[in-house]
Amino acid sequence: MQADIKIAVLIDADNVPSNQVKEMMEEVAKYGNPTIKRIYGDWTKPQLGKWKNVLLENAINPIQQYGYTSGKNATDSAMIIDAMDILYTSRVDGFCLVSSDSDFTKLATRLREAGLMVIGMGEKKTPDPFIVACDKFIYLEILQKDGDGPEDNKERTKTRPQVDKINPKLIRLISSTISDLADDDGWAFMGDVGNLLQKKQPNFDSRNYGFQKLTPLIGSINKFEVEQRENQKGKYKLIYVRNKV
Repeated sequence: MQADIKIAVLIDADNVPSNQVKEMMEEVAKYGNPTIKRIYGDWTKPQLGKWKNVLLENAINPIQQYGYTSGKNATDSAMIIDAMDILYTSRVDGFCLVSSDSDFTKLATRLREAGLMVIGMGEKKTPDPFIVACDKFIYLEILQKDGDGPEDNKERTKTRPQVDKINPKLIRLISSTISDLADDDGWAFMGDVGNLLQKKQPNFDSRNYGFQKLTPLIGSINKFEVEQRENQKGKYKLIYVRNKV
C-alpha cells in the first residue's frame, strides 16, 4: 500500500453486490489510503438492506439519494456531483469508482484528464467503455473469498464465474508487449511488461486467468521464456521474459 496516495472510494449500491465490501476495501488499500469512502443509493428500498450490515464494519458513509423520477438514476447523478466536488477541492490523488454501469464512463475520463488515477471495480458484465476509461479495472468476481457461514459460501459459489481461458488474443497481447520493451537480445523486464499490459488493457489482471501474479501466468505459456537474474541492489531477483523463437 502507498500510504501517501489518498483515494476517494465512491460506490454505486445499485450496481454492485453487497457481499464483497471487505474484499473491495482490501483491494483499494493496495493502491493507497482510502480517505473518503461513500456509498450511494436509496436506502429506503428493501433490496439495499444487505448493505446496511457491512457499512459500519468498513467505515463507509451511506449517502441517501431518493429516486425523484421514474426511469431516472438519481444515484448516478449524486455520485458524479460528489466526485466533481472532491476533485475541485484537491483532497485526493485518485478515485476508485465501484459500479458496473457505463454511465460513469465520462466521469472516469474527466478525472483522468485532471491528472488523477482512476481505478474501476465492477462485475464482468461491465460495458467496455467504462472499463477502458479507467487506468485499471478490477473485476469483483476475482476478489471473491469464501465467507464465514454456509449461506454466505452458498451465495458466493453460486455467483462465482469460471476462470478465463488463456487464448490466442491474450498470447498476442503479451507477445507484442514484450516486443515493445525488448532489448537487443529480446529480453524485457517483467515489471515493465506488467505496467505496459495495464496501460494497453485496463482490465488485464493475471487473477482473471487463475494466477495471483503475472510471472506464473506467463511462465505457464510455452510461447515465452522466463529468466531470473541476480539483483546487485537488493535481495530480490530480477525477472525477465522474452518471446521464444
